[in-house]
Amino acid sequence: MEEIDRQIMALLADDGRMSFTDLAKETGLSVSAVHQRVRRLQKRGVIKGFTALLDNEQIGLPLTAFVSIKPIDPSAPDDAPERLAGVAAIEACHSVAGEESYILKVRVTSPNELEDLLQQIRAAANVATRTTVVLSTPWENRRPAL
Repeated sequence: MEEIDRQIMALLADDGRMSFTDLAKETGLSVSAVHQRVRRLQKRGVIKGFTALLDNEQIGLPLTAFVSIKPIDPSAPDDAPERLAGVAAIEACHSVAGEESYILKVRVTSPNELEDLLQQIRAAANVATRTTVVLSTPWENRRPAL
């Protein structure tokens, strides 16, 4: 990957709403060249999309937790991600090495809602859970080192 593409990706990772004109100024390319490069990066799947970062406390989801899950029956099919895909409170699902099979990042309104969500996860996926509640988040959504 060319260094100029890395520069474009870093700029967009910092500000996904940056205009092609501003990208061109920052990179020294023409607006049309920047537009072509961004489009090419999108077509290759390097840039998957653009999104808004929300303040979870302001939208009523102040409690974040990580829920580690492992199957109750190790011989059962490994289909927890499919079984849990429709649960809106689960923000991310990561397959992991170690004792657990997956770690879920969840966001909810309260401890009571977390308790209800844990019951829903256990029932839907037939898994045991281990939960870590986040007390504070000094930083997240860091852009990759490009």
